Parts: sequence; structure tokens; C-alpha cells
Amino acid sequence: MQTWQTWQIWAALAALFAAFTALLTKLGVEGIDAALATWVRTLVVAIALTVVLAGSGHLSWGPLLQLPRLGLLALALSGAATGLSWFCYNRALQLGPVAGVAALDKLSVVLVALLAWLLLAEPLGLKAWIGVVLMAIGATLVAWA
Repeated sequence: MQTWQTWQIWAALAALFAAFTALLTKLGVEGIDAALATWVRTLVVAIALTVVLAGSGHLSWGPLLQLPRLGLLALALSGAATGLSWFCYNRALQLGPVAGVAALDKLSVVLVALLAWLLLAEPLGLKAWIGVVLMAIGATLVAWA
């Protein structure tokens, strides 16, 4: 049996928290504007991360100010993409079933694999391609069941 690597444990925890995020957001967006719901979520994330960074002694402007311009631009664009993703996700949860919304949202995994292959030249072996296809099929089946 293969043991879990550290990154796999963190990724599994991310998936667990993402599942709770979907359920709690579905409950939270009832009767609230999707943009306002996104703002509240973002504010809570910013506060929580500030507390974590301050508590661990990692809250420092030095490393941030030393980031290369391209890295900072990429992170800024990533933040904008995250905000847009959360807004769309919140709106979708207002309109549709949580399982279907979450399934379609997970098509991002398929898109990431394809974009990493196309743009970053990250290799995908046969098993990975099979997994990408199966994930796309699974997400589609859950969303349109």
C-alpha cells in the first residue's frame, strides 16, 4: 500500500474544507446578494489568515515587498480570479442544488490539468488522462442527473 505524501494530506484536507464550504455557503446565500456573500466570505478569510500568520510569526511585509513583479502580478490576477470564482459559485448556489454546483465547480480540476499540459508543458501519463476524462464524465453526470 502506498503511503500518503504531505502534499496529498493537505490536498485532502482542502477537499474536506471545500465540501463544508459548499454546504455552509448554500445555507448562507439564502436571501443575500451573491456579491455581498462573496465579500463576507472574503473578509472572513482575510481575518482568519491574518490571525494565523500573526500567531505563527509569519506576518511580515518584507517577503511580500521582495516578490518579483511578475510573481506579484500573477498573485494579484489569481486573487481576482478567486474573487470572480467565488462570486459565480455563490450565485450558482443560490440558483441550483449544492451537489450539482459543486460537481460543475470541480470541472476546474479537469481544466487545470488541461491548461497545465498546454501552457506549462506539465506531462500527463495515460493514467492521468484517464482520470481527467473520468472526472469530467463524473462531474457532468452529477450536475445533470
